[in-house]
Amino acid sequence: MTTTPDFRSPAFLRAHIADTMAFYHPHCIDADGGFFHYYRDDGSIYDRSHRHLVSSTRFVFNYAMAYREYGNAEYLDAVKHGVRYLRDVHRNPATGGYAWTLRDGKVEDDMNHCYGVAFVLLAYSCALKAGIEQGREWMDETWQLLERHFWEPQHGLYRDEADANWNFTGYRGQNANMHMCEAMLAAFEASGEQRYLQRALQLADNMTRRQAAKAGGLVWEHYDIDWNIDWNYNLDNPKHLFRPWGFQPGHQTEWAKLLMILDRHVDADWLV
Repeated sequence: MTTTPDFRSPAFLRAHIADTMAFYHPHCIDADGGFFHYYRDDGSIYDRSHRHLVSSTRFVFNYAMAYREYGNAEYLDAVKHGVRYLRDVHRNPATGGYAWTLRDGKVEDDMNHCYGVAFVLLAYSCALKAGIEQGREWMDETWQLLERHFWEPQHGLYRDEADANWNFTGYRGQNANMHMCEAMLAAFEASGEQRYLQRALQLADNMTRRQAAKAGGLVWEHYDIDWNIDWNYNLDNPKHLFRPWGFQPGHQTEWAKLLMILDRHVDADWLV
């Protein structure tokens, strides 16, 4: 008889995290920079040259959180290794933007995605949590980038995507704002700076109350340039990796999680 793991057990969760880290560490580390992103079930790497901003940042997050939990100095070294790659390869020093994808260390897709920058902020915040003090400076740099290019004060939300010269498309989406809320919470918890907490609260309020009211109380994924619902975006591509059509149950759950985290820090009766 198969027994179900006790997902409320700290011992089980720590062991599960350790097993996951053991799958990747240390052979995920590319000595030439960054991490390898593509694995088969047996752990073998099937693409050694391609990099995606989301994976590059999430490896930093994973190593930073694992270092805080287990204190393994190799994990901290991996955090520093990953941050160097973000700053030296993904980041464009001329524009402040971050390349979406790379091939053999060269820019493949130079679009600037708010979704990706959210994970950049999350990575820097977790680096600060792991004791890398320069993370505070990088967080501020990212905040300024977001204010300068992505923030739409008239809507109280972030716009979604621009080319390398900061020409934005008309697409607006909840997913980038949800992950930006997550990143702002991490930035607040790492730094104690109220601006991050207040922005997280503003994003949550505008998405889960104002925007959700347009869709019967649930958070719809896609909007036009004026933040009106676009019911047809990706209707013919419902399994799109980052922008699937329809209500996404996982995203409703994720917003619920973020509201509960906000409730730890903010006294607002609408959060829970």
